[in-house]
Amino acid sequence: MIDYQAARIAMVDGQVRPSDVTLYPVIDAMLKVPREAYVPDDMRPLAYVGKHIDLKNGGVVLAPRILAKMLESLNIKQDEMVLDIGIGLGYSAAVIARLAEAVIAVEENSELASVAETTLSEQSADNAVVHVGPLVEGAAEHGPYDVIVVEGGVQVLPDSLLSQLKVGGRIAAIFMDGPSGQCRIGVRTAAGISWDTVFDATAPVLSGFSAEKTFSF
Repeated sequence: MIDYQAARIAMVDGQVRPSDVTLYPVIDAMLKVPREAYVPDDMRPLAYVGKHIDLKNGGVVLAPRILAKMLESLNIKQDEMVLDIGIGLGYSAAVIARLAEAVIAVEENSELASVAETTLSEQSADNAVVHVGPLVEGAAEHGPYDVIVVEGGVQVLPDSLLSQLKVGGRIAAIFMDGPSGQCRIGVRTAAGISWDTVFDATAPVLSGFSAEKTFSF
C-alpha cells in the first residue's frame, strides 16, 4: 500500500525544492494537491516519480519539477485569471487553482476533460472551469487572461492564443527544437511578446503546436 502523502512530501523535498522553487504558494499547492488523483489509474504508483507521465491522447502530465519551476517563474497572484492549455486529467489546473482567482482549463479530448471535471469537483477545486475545445484556440470567451500556461511542448504559438493575454500578462511554454527544449516566459507588451529563457526543459509537442513542414525541390 503506497503512502501517497509521504510520497508527495518526498516529491517536494527531493524534486521541487532542489530545483530552486522557493515561492511558498507553489510549494504549498504541490504539497496539498493529490497528484495520484490526476493520473491514469494504472499509473498511480508512478504519480510521484520525477518524470512526465504520457497520456493516451498525446498529452502529458508534466514532471513535478518542470511544472513547479514554470509556476515559480510566473509568480501567479491570487487575483489573477489563468488560462491553462492541455490539462489532461486536470493536475496542473488543480495546482494553479490554489494560486489564482480562477483557472480556465482547456482540454480537447472530451473523455479526458470529463474525467478532469469530475476529479476537480471531487477535490473541491471550485475555481477551475474545464473548457473542451482545440488547445490552440484557447478560450477567448473567458479572457483576456493575466497568465497563460501551456502544459507541454510547442514549436509555434498561434496569434489567436497569444491575443488572449492581457497587456502586461505572462505566458509560459516549453519551446522544442528537436530533442532539446527551453522553458520561456513571455510578457505581452503593446508591441508584442517579449520572451526570456528561464530553464532547459523538454516535453512532447502538443496537438496543434507543431511547426508546419516545408519542402524544397
